[in-house]
Amino acid sequence: MKITAAITGINGYVPDYILTNKELEKIVDTNDEWITTRTGIKERRILKGEGKGTSVLGIEAVNGLLKKTKIDAKEVDLIICATATPDMIFPSTACIIADKIGAANAFAYDLMAACSGFLYALSTASKFIETGTYKKVIVVGADKMSSIINYEDRATCIIFGDGAGAIMLEANNEGLGVQDAILKSDGSGSEFLHMKAGGSAKPATYETVDAKEHSVWQDGQTVFKAAVTSMADVSEEIMKKNNLSANDVSWLVPHQANQRIIDATARRMGVGNEKVMVNIEKYGNTTNGTIPLCLWEWEKKLKLGDNLILAAFGGGFTWGSVYLKWAYNS
Repeated sequence: MKITAAITGINGYVPDYILTNKELEKIVDTNDEWITTRTGIKERRILKGEGKGTSVLGIEAVNGLLKKTKIDAKEVDLIICATATPDMIFPSTACIIADKIGAANAFAYDLMAACSGFLYALSTASKFIETGTYKKVIVVGADKMSSIINYEDRATCIIFGDGAGAIMLEANNEGLGVQDAILKSDGSGSEFLHMKAGGSAKPATYETVDAKEHSVWQDGQTVFKAAVTSMADVSEEIMKKNNLSANDVSWLVPHQANQRIIDATARRMGVGNEKVMVNIEKYGNTTNGTIPLCLWEWEKKLKLGDNLILAAFGGGFTWGSVYLKWAYNS
């Protein structure tokens, strides 16, 4: 039997501070009804505190994962952190996480594909398991989106929150775990969703800071249309490729960007709302954190052999879908 990479544990972490729609009404020209109707978001979590970066979220998620799975940090071979908001350009946030949790025998690196990063990282990590190269790989999806949000821009500040999720991947010989992945990108979409400054093309200056160019900028309508089409298309494609009917799918685990995008994807797949994981109302869009946070919150409902379709869309443009069979009963 061929080796597959199975999720053997999941853990999530969100900061304590809750930023509600009511509170946002005091900061920017918006209101609770407008936000809820257009996005499905009621509140989001924000990491407060001086000097606290994305690694703080990732460390909490991974430490909880190690405790749950009863695995010693020194047994971990590799840590991949999917993030769009690294603590710093270098070293990688994954290296910081590895050090703080005591994963002395693991090598670690970050993977950046905006909101699709967790799926890219899951697919990449699974290859290290499938080839027999490594036995225990951790994938972390973590973002402190509040660090790159302009809270005067009502188009973006209502959407994003902070959070992290982490999974343990181990070898499986029973046909469980990651079955297939379809990952795509289209760089022509970069003009519609990006951060204008802070990279090598436009390094930080007083002017870029004053112009608030170190925060997320998006052409909302264009991004929304692309996300609806791409996420729905790729989810349908992976079902067809693997001969799955809507009845065969136990759960759709969609990136939590917008309730309407989630609904459109479920409709295309023919999957009813009762099979869709949604927590956007509580956490907003935590970018790389959304999918693992869903898995973490639904863990007790997941059964051995359940067919899961994971789907995401993000800046780049990047998008993709992963089909996996759940490997344990909680």
